[in-house]
Amino acid sequence: MLTLKLINEETERVIRGLEKKHFPNAKEAIDNVLAVDKKRREAQQELDKSLNEQKQLSGQIGRLMKEGKKDEAEQVKAQVAALKEKSKQMDEAMANAQEEMTTLLCQIPNIPYDEVPEGKAAEDNHVVKSNLRECKEGDTVGNWDVNPSLGIQNPLPHWELAKKYNLIDFDLGVKITGAGFPVYIGKGAQLQRALINFFLAEANKAGYTEIMPPTVVNAASGYGTGQLPDKEGQMYHCEVDDFYLIPTAEVPVTNIYRDVILDEKDLPIKNCAYTECFRREAGSYGKDVRGLNRLHEFSKIEIVRIDKPEHSKESHKEMLEHVEGLLKKLELPYRILLLCGGDQSFTSAICYDFEVYSEAQGRWLEVSSVSNFDTYQANRLKCRYRPEGSKKPELCHTLNGSALALPRIVAALLENNQTENGIKIPAALVPYMGCDIID
Repeated sequence: MLTLKLINEETERVIRGLEKKHFPNAKEAIDNVLAVDKKRREAQQELDKSLNEQKQLSGQIGRLMKEGKKDEAEQVKAQVAALKEKSKQMDEAMANAQEEMTTLLCQIPNIPYDEVPEGKAAEDNHVVKSNLRECKEGDTVGNWDVNPSLGIQNPLPHWELAKKYNLIDFDLGVKITGAGFPVYIGKGAQLQRALINFFLAEANKAGYTEIMPPTVVNAASGYGTGQLPDKEGQMYHCEVDDFYLIPTAEVPVTNIYRDVILDEKDLPIKNCAYTECFRREAGSYGKDVRGLNRLHEFSKIEIVRIDKPEHSKESHKEMLEHVEGLLKKLELPYRILLLCGGDQSFTSAICYDFEVYSEAQGRWLEVSSVSNFDTYQANRLKCRYRPEGSKKPELCHTLNGSALALPRIVAALLENNQTENGIKIPAALVPYMGCDIID
């Protein structure tokens, strides 16, 4: 969440940032925070004043008793008792104000960086890079008219290819669980495992330490990374134990550093993790959910960094280069989008999406989001570091990205590499797959 220091010192910048994200009633929300903060500070001042008076008066009681002035001492005792009651009330007022403050701050999203473009929705996102052609300044999704022609005659969509080559059984998944829980079979399961191993091996080469975290987390973890309360309806909730199935490995991995003070010399921390991910995807329907396009359970490799503020933009750049390198090695047509303010997530300060082209569907599929959250998550997590030579800890920056999410990668690989003889496997994946074609 946003820090009170930022809101108090740069109020207008915060309001402008919220307006760029199209957060409704931005000024009113910030004014409410400032009003509650004023109430809390006034209660703190009254409490400090009352405690100071108690201390001074308490010192008089013993002296008056020694001097035999019992009645005066009793009067002072009564004053101290009244001040203690007042202190109790001020303490309660502060606690109530703090609780109200936390509730308000949790409802306010992160503010975007200055370089984040204006815009309301996905069509306003800027296309900043592609392996199809050089991008021009001002290219947006709405005016992007470059789609690859892969020369495939009558390409089949991946759900038909999956059936043709017995790779994925969507109907069996419905029988066992429900829609959005496919069953991978034979070479389909092998392709999943090959991609997981490939992505983890590449992350290891890039210096990421692999983590194998739980896929079920408590509410504090969901709160720490911002899934709660913002995305509560999108998470599967185990009500008896009050646990949540993770929507991404970002949640458990980042929460490793909740309530931790790190040494500056240990930064940046680089972690990666393969997990199953679970999303209710409430409200999703239509052609965009067919096949692997939108699942309730899917495999994903996540990269996470914890960094100091002055280096986090460099970390973000390195993460973007890592994800782009994966797509190059998989020989997929891709484009990179800088998300506009209105299409950014609740918690991100800046986010780039990677999309791959689906030949048979004739559309772009998002396969990764790489975000810098600035101090927003760290403030919730109380994730801090101690600069060298300083006793006072400071908030870290947190970053994460998909490297990569498997379902749409699989969809694009099947559709874009189909031939009369089968589905070709990209050269980089052959050592992990054990074959160069699925036939």
